[in-house]
Amino acid sequence: MALEKYVLLPNRIRSIKSGFSFIPHRFLREGFFITLSRDELVVYFLLILVSDREGVSYYSQDRLCHLLKMCLEDFLEARNRLIEKDLIAFDGFIFQVLSLPTKPVHPKVKLLINREDFERSDPLTIRRIIGKSLNGGEET
Repeated sequence: MALEKYVLLPNRIRSIKSGFSFIPHRFLREGFFITLSRDELVVYFLLILVSDREGVSYYSQDRLCHLLKMCLEDFLEARNRLIEKDLIAFDGFIFQVLSLPTKPVHPKVKLLINREDFERSDPLTIRRIIGKSLNGGEET
């Protein structure tokens, strides 16, 4: 079954003056670069390399992970953060590298306030819970 090509966000098609693999200088100059982690950068740059003139890529997530030598979990985390930062769109099959937003998006930091927050997001609390469950409910 052939995949039908379409642009995810037509109002965000990036403009490339010559060839593919274009990164505007404002990506660096206006602070987008420094807002990205190493994993976010390599995923973003690879998506730029494999996308067409409209920023659309049909590479599967497995193929991208293989090319990056990155485990799926790390890839998904970087992908989700790039979406939160409004740099890419994804519909489950197709990626689109978007035109840069007006300014870098800094996702809000969610503070850990209650027990549920810590059990869901704090590495040490999660480690303690796992250790406790592996030891039959006894503290180590």
